Amino acid sequence: MGVIGLDHIQLAIPAGGEVDARAFFVGLLEMKEVAKPANLAPEGCWFESGSLRLHIGVDLDFHPATRAHPALLVDDLAGLRAKLDEAGIAIREGEAIEGYARLFVSDPFGNRIELMERL
Repeated sequence: MGVIGLDHIQLAIPAGGEVDARAFFVGLLEMKEVAKPANLAPEGCWFESGSLRLHIGVDLDFHPATRAHPALLVDDLAGLRAKLDEAGIAIREGEAIEGYARLFVSDPFGNRIELMERL
């Protein structure tokens, strides 16, 4: 009885933002888009990578999450940093955490995203 794990993370985007979400999460972060169940609203999109499942939902009263955020584990932070930098994505440093290299970026909608690599 009790919590046994995390099924998925959901981030909000404004209406019509799916193309930009795909460009960021698939094009830059190299996640894979997966089909949403047919009974759910056609808006939004779902992505997966390894055990991570990320649901992107449309919020008609959208406000970016600038403090609350997902922390995504990556296997080559330096390579991803170069790719994001080349794409013009602003990169912010975070306070050091023992055992991790990490940085922060924002998705195209201003949602805070932490990218971490275990050292």
